This record gives sequence, structure tokens and C-alpha cells, in this order.
Amino acid sequence: MPATDRKLLLVLALELRPGEHAGRDALDPAQAARLAAGIAEDLAKLAPAAAHCDLAVLGAHYDSIELLRPGWPVHAALDSLAQRAPMAAAGDGGARILAFGAHAGALPEAVPSPDADYAQGAMRLLPLLLRARGDDAPALAEVVAEFEHILLERGMAGAATALFAQDAFAAPIEHARYLTVHDLTAMMAMQYEHAGLGPLWPLIETALLAAHEETWLDAPPEPLARYGDGEVRIALLDADAWRAGGFAPPSAGTDAAKLERAFERFEARQRQFAAVLAAHGIAVTFVHCPQGGELRDSMQS
Repeated sequence: MPATDRKLLLVLALELRPGEHAGRDALDPAQAARLAAGIAEDLAKLAPAAAHCDLAVLGAHYDSIELLRPGWPVHAALDSLAQRAPMAAAGDGGARILAFGAHAGALPEAVPSPDADYAQGAMRLLPLLLRARGDDAPALAEVVAEFEHILLERGMAGAATALFAQDAFAAPIEHARYLTVHDLTAMMAMQYEHAGLGPLWPLIETALLAAHEETWLDAPPEPLARYGDGEVRIALLDADAWRAGGFAPPSAGTDAAKLERAFERFEARQRQFAAVLAAHGIAVTFVHCPQGGELRDSMQS
């Protein structure tokens, strides 16, 4: 879904000042409409063909982990709202600017609300979507080609748009920039690498971008895990199977106390992986793999 011949998923990324947080997580419809008008102007300056595509803007901000989930649920909800919007909204039959805000504090029913558990991040993301109008898929294809090359380097929001977003969300913003969801995915891959979660990222990326494929994490001493059929299966090992499978660090040798501590760290790593996957909306199943069996076979059965 990130980019097809009919739509392109984008975000407006608001980087907040260190230690600061947004005072509001959603705009009312009038504010959302004003912000959407500024976004439309910015995007048309970056790629003129964007002016010939419908733009849908959700006037709420999210953490990256809420957007980077299989099926892109927040963007999918925005797309559904855009498709149901009456064509008369364009007036002259041209491209529409569709803004969706919160009525009496509540977003449209189909839209997942921002989760307070993830509200403290330094980067907040507004979902955006460009959609081809009628048979004008070439206009969107032109935008996709432009944005693939320029957004990371030149995708800063206009000053007026950034200032309005800052005031509307009561958010002290240092930078505001546009990204495709592919750009966002690449940024998250680097962040996970820096956070020591790099080995897990290929499973998440497959779930996001190639959900029907299979990917393994098979790199001891990391936990053994497999993504396939819409879920991640993690090998559940007892201490004997853990040692026999080559997951014990060589530095532990045969020292019982060191092996015990290393096994506890391994189990903590499994729990950490499972929690991160669950936060991305990816189902996790622990599969008991007894000593003596072929671990990969156990994971696939």
C-alpha cells in the first residue's frame, strides 16, 4: 500500500524541541482544513503534479510505531474517508483537499486515535495521502518519481505551514518536513540499529512491505525467530536447548553462573523483541523447541 498507481502515503514529520511535548494531539475540522491548505501548497511547490492529485490530511499526530504497522491502519482509515468524500467537494471537478479533524475532541470513528502510551516521542507524524484523480494516474506517478529523489533532502515544510502547526498543536517545533512512508521506514531502520534492535528490523520490514514473504532471524546469540503467514514465531528454548543450539556466548565457557546469567539475558531479549513486535501490531507466537530437534523444522510445523 505505501505507493501504488492510485495513491502515495506520506507524513508530515514534526520534530519537537528536546524534552518538549505537544499540548494537543488533534485539530478541530476548521484547523485541519487550514493546515491541509498549507500542506497542499507546500507539496505543489515540491512537485507541481501534486496539485493534480487529491490530498487527504488527518489533523492528528502519531508516533512512528503507530503508523508502521502491517496494512498501514491509520493511512488505510484516512484513505477510506477520502474515498467516501463526495466528489462535489472539488466544486470545479479539480483536485480536492480533504481534511479530517476531531469533532468535539473525537476523530472520525474509523480512525485509530493517537495512543497516549506513545505520546512522548520527539517526532510526531501527521498522516497524509495523495490519490490519483479519475484516470490521471500519470500525475501521481510523476509525484512519486519526484518525491523518491527530493523529499529526504529538500522536503522541509513551508514556514507558514510549520508555524501554523506549531500554534495549532501547541507544539514547540524545531523542524517540520515531508516524508514518504518508505523514507520513514528507512529512518526507523537506522534508529533501531542505533538502539541495538537492528537484528529485529528485517522481520518488521517484511511485515510492512512484503507481508506474504518469509524472513528469518537466525544469528546466534540472538533469539531464533521467523516471520511468515502474518506472524512472528519465536523459538522458546530451555537452558539445555539454548546451549545445544549454539546460543550461549563462548565467553561463558562452562561456568554455571555465567551460563545462567547469559540465559537470563537471552530470555530478556526474547521478551524485548516480542514487546517491540506487538507494538508494531505484529502477532507473536512462542514455539517450544525441545533439545535434540531441528530448530527450523520446529518453527515451521
